[in-house]
Amino acid sequence: MNLDDAQKRTVADWIAQGQKLSEIQRRLAAELGLPMTYMEVRLLVDDLKLTPKDSEPAKTVELPGKTGAPDSPSPAGKMPAQEESPPPGEGNVSVRVDHLARPGAVVSGSVTFSDGQSAAWYLDQMGRLALAPKQQGYKPSPADLQTFQVELQNELTKMGF
Repeated sequence: MNLDDAQKRTVADWIAQGQKLSEIQRRLAAELGLPMTYMEVRLLVDDLKLTPKDSEPAKTVELPGKTGAPDSPSPAGKMPAQEESPPPGEGNVSVRVDHLARPGAVVSGSVTFSDGQSAAWYLDQMGRLALAPKQQGYKPSPADLQTFQVELQNELTKMGF
């Protein structure tokens, strides 16, 4: 569906006001007499090279076990440095990501913990992380698990996850 320049400016104004696509869809039908599906509105906004504003700012997650005062505020949006996560002498953990994910997983790989034990890991479609140690009954130390999670997040971020 083609919009004239005035209608395009109106849609751009609605985006600038922070309205959601569903609100824009409703207003297009009610105010401009242009009934459109949600997908058509998404494509229209994309064609106009507009970006809807996020309704809420991204929340930062504080990792447990961070060094420093327990009540000290962390800088907004900053991840703790890798050197801060594990206690000294611990946390020599290496994470490897498979080129081809195992069946049923979004991404998978292997990890070697500081004590030399290794395990396979995978992230499923529901976002659940699973760890399968090679030695049955093995449980890595809490410091190693924390370091593993930070290293895994770093690796996955590099890959665009």
